[in-house]
Parts: sequence; structure tokens; C-alpha cells
Amino acid sequence: MESPEIVKTEQSRVACDGGDGALGHPRVFLNMGASGKVDCPYCGRRFELAEGAAAAH
Repeated sequence: MESPEIVKTEQSRVACDGGDGALGHPRVFLNMGASGKVDCPYCGRRFELAEGAAAAH
């Protein structure tokens, strides 16, 4: 199944709150790890490292 939204980011640690203010979900902090991508367990939004961005150690 495709992710509902793909967000490119320069950071390997991201926060997701669903984006719709009060209609979103609790803020969660996600680490991409070595894969360079992570899906939010609440809304399914996918975060991916932008091309050329380095993963945090």
C-alpha cells in the first residue's frame, strides 16, 4: 500500500502530528535509521531523507 504522503527532509529524526491541528494525532518522534525512511504509525505519512542529506549518527 502506498503512503498517503511522502515528505522529503534533511533530518533523519522527525516529528509527526498528523498536520491537521486539532484533527491530527499525538506528536510522535521518529528515527529513520539506516534505511533513510520511516512511516508514521498513526497517519502513515512517509518521511524520506532528501537526496544528498546525511543520516545522523
